[in-house]
Amino acid sequence: MHKLIQRNRILLANLGLVVILLLYAPPAWAGDFKWTAIGPTESKLIYTLAIDPATSGTLYTGTSKGVFKSTNKGSNWTPVSTGLTNLEVRALAINPITSSTLYAGTFSKGVFKSINGGNNWTPVNTGLTKTFIRALAINPATPDTLYAGTHDGGVFKSTDGGSNWMPVNTGLTNPTGLKVRTLAINPTTPNILYVGTDGGGVFKSIDGGSNWTAVNTGLTNSTVLVLVINPITPNTLYAGTMGGGVFKSANGGSNWTPVNTGLTNTDVWSLTINPAQPDTLYAGNNGSGNNGGVFISVNGGSTWLAVNNGLTNRQVWSLAIDPVTPDTLFAGTWGGGVFTITLKPVFIPIIVKD
Repeated sequence: MHKLIQRNRILLANLGLVVILLLYAPPAWAGDFKWTAIGPTESKLIYTLAIDPATSGTLYTGTSKGVFKSTNKGSNWTPVSTGLTNLEVRALAINPITSSTLYAGTFSKGVFKSINGGNNWTPVNTGLTKTFIRALAINPATPDTLYAGTHDGGVFKSTDGGSNWMPVNTGLTNPTGLKVRTLAINPTTPNILYVGTDGGGVFKSIDGGSNWTAVNTGLTNSTVLVLVINPITPNTLYAGTMGGGVFKSANGGSNWTPVNTGLTNTDVWSLTINPAQPDTLYAGNNGSGNNGGVFISVNGGSTWLAVNNGLTNRQVWSLAIDPVTPDTLFAGTWGGGVFTITLKPVFIPIIVKD
């Protein structure tokens, strides 16, 4: 920051100006904001969160008791589980073009589809021989193409909106039995996707899942719980691991570097990126007491600071940002329900006289 001020002093000295520089504050302000618990009261064991990309304030949560929906940022919730024959919903994915279409991955009954915003669900499991679903991902360009990550059967792909599935596991040599924890799709080149596994690290496909290659150089922890991709520079991605914290790659997974300064809990179960400021990201830990919770980085993972004021449950299994109002963050916890916080950028005025 001092170099930035000095550089501006030099540039403006000859102009005889009084300049007010507005600089982004260091994240010491994080403790000034407070989380609010918003339910749902019927089920507080939250596995996953999904936010409607077209309608601000509409969000879904997958819980141990089915799917709940809110249309007012969590102020009120409605159970929307009609047709779900298994209520333990581990994964949710929303069609980015037709957001009334969404998919739910369940503990033992495979994938369900809704075409009316969750009001009714239909099983879509033809060809899906493994039905414990941990992850779902949709191709943003052709949203009838989607992928399901399973507990012990690797990855399955559908090109017809879930009507039919086929395994796509060539090269996926996870030693623990093809246990998939997370999926991430390159938003600009959706034939490129990544899978995080339980014991095998990260695998990458450049042909829509037909073939996979391990990309683990520098990744010293092989249980990858979550992967997220920078939406502006998609060669930059982050991996949250079990016990190893966060790793960052700036070259599409070819090399990884740990980025854990300030991260006091290294069981990272959730990550999300601010789409408007992609160097700002959040990590959710599976902690307890004062250990864990949510951490923020405003510099691409280089440093982290806890943001836990009001967060009475620190076991954060899911994080989501409202894409329409990206200052609003939601956290799904294991036992405490959903929390929300609004984090506004803070700027420090610095007067420079020359």
